[in-house]
Amino acid sequence: MVAHPDDESFALGALLAAFAGDGARVSVLCLTHGEASTLHGVAGDLERLRADELTTAAGVLGIGDVRLLAYPDGHLSDADPGELAGRVTDAARETNAEGLLVFDPTGVTGHPDHAAATAAALRAAGGLGLPVLGWTVPEAVADRLRREYGAAFDGHPPEAVDLTVTVDRAPQLKAVACHRSQAVPGSVLWRRLELLGDREHLRRLRPPGP
Repeated sequence: MVAHPDDESFALGALLAAFAGDGARVSVLCLTHGEASTLHGVAGDLERLRADELTTAAGVLGIGDVRLLAYPDGHLSDADPGELAGRVTDAARETNAEGLLVFDPTGVTGHPDHAAATAAALRAAGGLGLPVLGWTVPEAVADRLRREYGAAFDGHPPEAVDLTVTVDRAPQLKAVACHRSQAVPGSVLWRRLELLGDREHLRRLRPPGP
């Protein structure tokens, strides 16, 4: 589950492609259209552009089910937490989800929408008894991005990371390229992928069961 179109590609893309490639049924729930982005790599209305980009990128990653809601970009923290969790619960039930993949509760990139989305997912998972994995980055990578770009990245030391996964970046990079409005060369997002190499990092945010 993600807050904005392109989060599924730039952040979770390598992991989602790996799950789909292993035969898992993968669905994406995206809470906003990302219309408030400061990046605008192609002309057009961002709300419509980013919705189309999400659908195309999801297909590249092997994701057969995409659900896009229309909460205001940049204001997820203003939404009713119970309502947000309810929308996650509905999607999880409709797709027979066996677990949720989200951003770390810190939000990772400093965007408050990411933290709000994860809080909603954890609340929903608690009611459904589902396990939750949180995507994160190593503290060393976060520190490098803070120093080089002044970006508000949060990471974790090795002892706080539960899983390190070797990934194939090729499907992810193809999906990222579908987000033409956001895949602006030289951004911090590209640098993060370079620093991570072929590794992604996860934390177990919630075990299965009540």
